[in-house]
Amino acid sequence: MTALTARWVVVDIEGTLTPTSQVHVVLYDYARPRLGPWIDAHPSDPVVTEAVAQIRSLGGLPETAGTAEIVSVLHGWMDADQKIAPLKTLQGLIWQRGYAEGDLVTELFPDVVPALRSWHDKGLDLAVFSSGSVAGQVAAFSRTTDGDITSLFATHFDTVNAGPKREAPSYRAIASALGAAAAEIVFCSDVPAELDAARADGWQTVGLARPGEPFADADFGPHLAVRTFAEVSVDLP
Repeated sequence: MTALTARWVVVDIEGTLTPTSQVHVVLYDYARPRLGPWIDAHPSDPVVTEAVAQIRSLGGLPETAGTAEIVSVLHGWMDADQKIAPLKTLQGLIWQRGYAEGDLVTELFPDVVPALRSWHDKGLDLAVFSSGSVAGQVAAFSRTTDGDITSLFATHFDTVNAGPKREAPSYRAIASALGAAAAEIVFCSDVPAELDAARADGWQTVGLARPGEPFADADFGPHLAVRTFAEVSVDLP
């Protein structure tokens, strides 16, 4: 087991805490048919109207474009797995309702909650950095295969409040928001490019090379690579 010291542990979600299929199959399939009805059902919600305006702009649609045209753009982004803010916003709202109503349950890898609870109990602070919206993150952790684990996390970051996950300035912004030195933070992700960005800002990094996941056989280069969280310990300095 490799031992690290830090004050914060920041974790990715997809491929790190949950199987990739949790997002690409379960959550995407749940959101896809509900995007249009959600837009139509919330014509006065400022969050929804702002997202729709952004979709029209980013998708090259006229201001008169209707729901069907907007949904077509959204489905295209989903098919290409593009992490575009207004799509993530709408998905997050839909998933939030799905978790609240019990339609959705987040499947976590079995080693995840024991590790998170261990770090939390030791006094480390935990945060999330995911491309999914903050609202979607909180909803996902409110109903999991291990129950409600929202209390384990001190704060959440997404591509809206932090920036792109593969760019070093995003990690600089998170460190500033946490009030922590870069060297006091460990970032855990299954994506080498995200780890590269975090390391470029001075963070410690742990790559999750989980069997059966897309990056199981990736080259993690200078990053510590583990198959499960059971292979690494993190303690306060």
